[in-house]
Amino acid sequence: MARKTADEWFAAYGESHQHPHNELIHWICVPVIFFCTLGFTWVIPVPAALADAAPWFNWTLAAIGGVTGFYLRLSAPLSAGLLFFMSLCYAGLVLIDFFSPWPLWKVCVVAFTLAWVGQFIGHRIEGKKPSFLQDLSFLLIGPAWLMSFIYRRLGQRY
Repeated sequence: MARKTADEWFAAYGESHQHPHNELIHWICVPVIFFCTLGFTWVIPVPAALADAAPWFNWTLAAIGGVTGFYLRLSAPLSAGLLFFMSLCYAGLVLIDFFSPWPLWKVCVVAFTLAWVGQFIGHRIEGKKPSFLQDLSFLLIGPAWLMSFIYRRLGQRY
């Protein structure tokens, strides 16, 4: 079975993201959902033996590594942009974890919930079901789809 190209994934994803209000909602909600998902991995406890051997480690780094592998198979240039985005997310998680008066997991639960409500409102406006109901890979395609727009705007190939 042949792998889909980035453009094939984006065309399939784009079919249910045509309405300008839905697109705008996705520009806000997809990054928030991605950020919160990384936040959820941040709070997974690291076993003591691993924490002693690698005190810098947390599960978000493992998640970023795995997701970067998925994006590398899709497109090396896109994976670089998405790795930059994930680095910004990581920095945001560090800031929230250290400086927020609320626990990181609570911040992520609230933001994640609101973002998903927004996503479903966008798809209600669109009149089409979210793509991930067809294939869970679309949960990772959404951020790459947005990054492809940024690349095109900058005149960069992906």
